[in-house]
Amino acid sequence: MHNLSYCLLAAFLITVYIRTGSSTDEFKHETAAKRSPYETTKVPSMSQKKKPHVPIQDQSYRYTPDWESLDSRPLPSWYDEAKFGIFIHWGVFSVPSFGSEWFWINWQGSKNPKYVEFMKKNYPPGFTYPEFGPMFTAEFFDPEQWAEILKSSGAKYIVLTSKHHEGFTLWPSKYSWNWNAVDVGPKRDLVGDLANAIRNNTDLKFGLYHSLYEWFHPLYIKDKDNNWNTQDFVKSKTMPELYEIVNKYQPSVIWSDGDWEPNDKYWNSTDFIAWLYNDSPVKKEVVVNDRWGSGTTCKHGDIYTCTDRFNPGTLQPHKWENCFTIDRKSWGFRRNAMLSDYFSTPDLIKEMVTTISCGGNMLLNVGPTHYGQIPPIYEERLRQIGGWLRINGEAIYGSRPWIFQNDTRTPEIWYTKGKGSKELFISDPVYAIILEWPKSGVIELTAPTTTGSTRVTFLGYAGAVKWTLSAPGIRVSFPSKSKASNDWAWVLRLDNLRY
Repeated sequence: MHNLSYCLLAAFLITVYIRTGSSTDEFKHETAAKRSPYETTKVPSMSQKKKPHVPIQDQSYRYTPDWESLDSRPLPSWYDEAKFGIFIHWGVFSVPSFGSEWFWINWQGSKNPKYVEFMKKNYPPGFTYPEFGPMFTAEFFDPEQWAEILKSSGAKYIVLTSKHHEGFTLWPSKYSWNWNAVDVGPKRDLVGDLANAIRNNTDLKFGLYHSLYEWFHPLYIKDKDNNWNTQDFVKSKTMPELYEIVNKYQPSVIWSDGDWEPNDKYWNSTDFIAWLYNDSPVKKEVVVNDRWGSGTTCKHGDIYTCTDRFNPGTLQPHKWENCFTIDRKSWGFRRNAMLSDYFSTPDLIKEMVTTISCGGNMLLNVGPTHYGQIPPIYEERLRQIGGWLRINGEAIYGSRPWIFQNDTRTPEIWYTKGKGSKELFISDPVYAIILEWPKSGVIELTAPTTTGSTRVTFLGYAGAVKWTLSAPGIRVSFPSKSKASNDWAWVLRLDNLRY
């Protein structure tokens, strides 16, 4: 059957579904997970194969559609330099904004009593999830305002959910008829509007999240029932969407998800990534993650995410990313969230520092409302992080791991190595990031080994810093806290160390 026939069949089946909803009898897969399998506290083992952190140089090389070839591609240098990005989870799930972005599967899949009771109390009998679509109005969505808020955070890239597991696309996809943001709800191309605002008003890179699977798509369920021996869903829906968003929006990041049930052969993942690296309009700078089929996570891709909120606390052999939420319980916006559910700004800065010290990037998530606003508590966190980075950014941007990640004697001290002088024999600066202000006013750093020309400066403080040798390391006297330029996580710059 040709792709056009697949598309017509998919459109017909989805139309029937949207009109009728999903009854208990129709839905066979009631054991579906209530949360992503990447929502785990277990720390997986990362592949030991290192990817070189150097710019792509040989543009004539053709990658073949196999992991050995694809994994040999050097990581585009912009990504490691950036260090900090913003994740945006936005979709129809932002309308009920209850529980999490996994609302639909919890309500009509696993039939979680909390979600069932919520719907029973607040919506009429027979209400279906697609009826939330017209309520996803985004009437206050101002992409230029979003761009300003995102830029103020100090982030260097963003990743927007172009399509989550519910299947609703935030762009007018030819492969998601009547279940996209132009046909239903906002009546506008949300992906295109934000991409234009980011590129016209900031220097941030624009990236897109895309879910390979869809909970209730009939063709996906059919392929699953066929033990993945058919690929009707892949050929008519998910892969055409990926080619579409790359060609139309040219994202610098493709952040794949929803991959975990079948393997990468079912998804045709390596064929797509080979095209992305060889022939796509973003072949020189695109970065992909590791979620391309069962068994690929933490093993293949430009960057490893391994699990949600992955932060192993130790140096890793491959470039990785910690995707982390401001809301402790959800990636999407929740109307019933309490103040205590949100991480504080010092918490988030600590997460960033510990991540970057160990060689990772931090992708910090916000969840906008269905009416198109980044909630004020998210905005406050982003602006405060941006204020901290304006003072201390030299310890973050373009940094790399030092020989020590944290101090062995004094807790809550993490190190990075920065860009230094080009002069011979002058070492790159080392930054000691102190997460807790010393009660005694003196901090002991046991990791550094000094030379006769070692200098110590306090970022955001213009005065001279007093320090003495100790065994091992150095003791540094802090200025009065009132003279420091920021309220959290203070940074000492150490120049001309022996190592």
